[in-house]
Amino acid sequence: MSLPVFIGDEVNAAGFHLAGLRVRTPTADELLEVVQWARDHAPLVLISADIAQRLPAAVLDRLLAGVTPPVVVVPDMHNAMPMPDLSIRLRRQLGVLE
Repeated sequence: MSLPVFIGDEVNAAGFHLAGLRVRTPTADELLEVVQWARDHAPLVLISADIAQRLPAAVLDRLLAGVTPPVVVVPDMHNAMPMPDLSIRLRRQLGVLE
């Protein structure tokens, strides 16, 4: 059985590791490779808000719109990065962004 994967910074990753998830703390150069690896190997992918903001918008939209595996953006422990606005993302995906 494969485990869910958390992608984020070391501090948040430590908590998710204690909860039993596989964790990855990628550098900027390996970020896209790690995200693709997680999509290929995990039943669920959790991405910190900080990491989500480092991804190109088109890549993040494609990840969040996918069904398998579900990809979820989670707030970081320090709330340093704001969560993406769900209503804007949904309107963009539906093609009704004002």
